[in-house]
Amino acid sequence: MNRTNDRHCRHFLVSGRVQGVFYRASTQARARELQLQGFVRNLTDGRVEVVACGDETAIAALQNWLWQGPPQAQVGEVFSERVDSAMDYVVFEVL
Repeated sequence: MNRTNDRHCRHFLVSGRVQGVFYRASTQARARELQLQGFVRNLTDGRVEVVACGDETAIAALQNWLWQGPPQAQVGEVFSERVDSAMDYVVFEVL
């Protein structure tokens, strides 16, 4: 994927009850619906890490969704920061 001026990337750290509740798979499905690229993965401290790249409006929609997550999740906090990704992600994947 070639970078353009309309491609943005954000890094998210999601805490709460977000592991073992299909949070990663649900995030992947939502990100793909929004045509975003990047990844989602569990961290050893119980949080979930997300990097999402694509249209800024779609990233904002994903960020709103991250606060809700799947039905079993109980999100306590979503930390977000803009990042300049050196990676050209092709799809959104679970790591």
